[in-house]
Amino acid sequence: MTRFIIVRLLQAFVALIGISILIFLLVRASGDPTLLFRTPLSTEEDIARIRADLGLDKPMPEQYWIFIKDLAHGDLGDSIVKRRPVTDMILERLPNTLSLALSSFLVSMLLAFFLGILAATRRDGWLDNGVKFLAILGQALPGFWVAIMAILVFSVYWQIFPASGTGGFTHFVLPVATMAFFLMPGMLRLVRSSMLDVLDSEYIKMARIKGLPERVVIWKHALRNALIAPLTTAGMIFAMLITGAVITENVFAWPGIGRLSIEALVSRDFPVVQGVTLMVAVAVLLINLLVDILYAYVDPQIRYQQM
Repeated sequence: MTRFIIVRLLQAFVALIGISILIFLLVRASGDPTLLFRTPLSTEEDIARIRADLGLDKPMPEQYWIFIKDLAHGDLGDSIVKRRPVTDMILERLPNTLSLALSSFLVSMLLAFFLGILAATRRDGWLDNGVKFLAILGQALPGFWVAIMAILVFSVYWQIFPASGTGGFTHFVLPVATMAFFLMPGMLRLVRSSMLDVLDSEYIKMARIKGLPERVVIWKHALRNALIAPLTTAGMIFAMLITGAVITENVFAWPGIGRLSIEALVSRDFPVVQGVTLMVAVAVLLINLLVDILYAYVDPQIRYQQM
């Protein structure tokens, strides 16, 4: 297991270097940010001075080397627009995004696993058909439309929950419900499919022949062996939720990382875009590593093979 973790960490480091190079080149190919500072009274000398202040007058390899050196010290640079450290801007927004992402993730995963297992154990029954209809509905309806309809019904017509901003528990209800409704269908169908495959296996039939209680067969033997595929998907979902809540954060005016990314892209604030993208890349790589390690505890065969 130790060798496996070391190899995965090395692979993650190489991937992170590649991602940093790709993001560095793409954000600079998106346009010249100095154009945002140009006014009718600006001269070429003014623009050249701005480029020098931003470090854009240096060759690209030198710019990247400076970026990597600063990154090694935890410095993601300063925002071009707000003239603030990017690290501080991300850390200000990160708690809001994590609270929203974690709440939505837990709600959606709990509902998906519970409904998926119930649907699999009652195959082709009315409950199974209802769960499949819910999954199709969740995948067919656009996320932004669901968010707008939730605001219209629960904030405008009934005035039960606030329509935007952060605060107490009531501010979480609509954003969390919207994201959970969007995340749940895919995981629900995956859990149902995995459980059906396991329930048709020979060792499950043998467990039932031995007279084990149905709840033990389902929750101890079948569920553990059906967790591999959902575990992978759940890890990726949580990693992408950090910035994948762009639509939800913008509709509900939620001051998180997703909204910060949109603001930075619109203003060509490439240090912020670089910082957010690298943060997401690190999160995805770490969560993938965690999921790989969890495999060994979910499936003993993986542990015996020493990966």
